[in-house]
Amino acid sequence: VQLQASGGGLVQPGGSLRLSCAASGIIFSSYAMAWYRQAPGKQRELVAAISSDNRVTYADSVKSRFTISRENAKSSVYLQMNRVKPEDSGVYYCNAVRTIVSGRIDYWGQGTQVTVSS
Repeated sequence: VQLQASGGGLVQPGGSLRLSCAASGIIFSSYAMAWYRQAPGKQRELVAAISSDNRVTYADSVKSRFTISRENAKSSVYLQMNRVKPEDSGVYYCNAVRTIVSGRIDYWGQGTQVTVSS
């Protein structure tokens, strides 16, 4: 199983960035997908999630600025980040999760760095 995140980089405050995560080795449509981020010295936190049937959830801090979407035909999930702020900086991780009878199955990508700075 592989989750390949891309699209990170340096962006100015108020700018936009689009993260992508391509999955392989899983039946993508059966998994809920999510983006997490981790800033230096802080715990990893959920940014946005999208269920297998396209229900979305956002952290309060990113509501109305970020949009998560998925494209099952390409086994990919995206995070459109608009009006970014310095506090959005961190390593962004792609996560795939599926609930099964005996528990849950979790997969993580390698992360992509996002730096918001002028």
